[in-house]
Amino acid sequence: MLLRRSKKQLPDHIDIQTESKAVRIRLRANPRAQRYLLSLPADSSGPVLTVPRGGDLSRAERFAHQHIDWLVERLQDRPDHISLGPGDIVPLRGVDHVILSTGKLRGLVSLGVTEFGAPALLVPGADDHVPRKVTNWLKQEARKDLDERSRYHADKIGKKVAAISIRDTKSRWGSCASNGRLSFSWRLILAPPEILDYVAAHEVAHLEEMNHSDRFWRLCEQLAPQTPTARVWLKENGLRLHGFG
Repeated sequence: MLLRRSKKQLPDHIDIQTESKAVRIRLRANPRAQRYLLSLPADSSGPVLTVPRGGDLSRAERFAHQHIDWLVERLQDRPDHISLGPGDIVPLRGVDHVILSTGKLRGLVSLGVTEFGAPALLVPGADDHVPRKVTNWLKQEARKDLDERSRYHADKIGKKVAAISIRDTKSRWGSCASNGRLSFSWRLILAPPEILDYVAAHEVAHLEEMNHSDRFWRLCEQLAPQTPTARVWLKENGLRLHGFG
């Protein structure tokens, strides 16, 4: 009886050599994929090459070599990670603020100005605790703004928001569950208010249309006329916002 030889399992990653260094690319088999796809996730976990059903290591390596120049360019364009420590600049509601340690042991994060009059976030406590305190404060501000805008838009179309959650997501800016629960990325507080407002309106529109049909987009633009420009803004600036925190 002849035994069918099992297909060789893909390795976890491949290393593609460039002129200056080797670039490590994770391999992810996806039987539903129709083609090879090279992507750069926003979570800074590194490049990923999706291998479709029937794909193999040889073709994956060939595809990676063909697109390595594009990948290196994207990697170079990625913003540096900003930890939100003392001296860092964070765009609160689209306006740059300098993070300053007050030197005080106790107290809450507050808005202030530098000695030169520039907007600042004043943070008490030890310097190594500043990133955590700033992140928590930004999440609170995001919840406040998103709760207000979501309920405002929901009232306009006669819908109820069951609950709002703020998450540390990098794959999407917001989501809407069928039970009326809305979820948002806290990094929306870094964007200008009209961008946050658009995302809130987008998810509220899903309370009426749980799809992305023409009717959905018409409703979305009724709630947030800035929808077209806001979508472009997120596409052009979203990756930068993901570099914070």
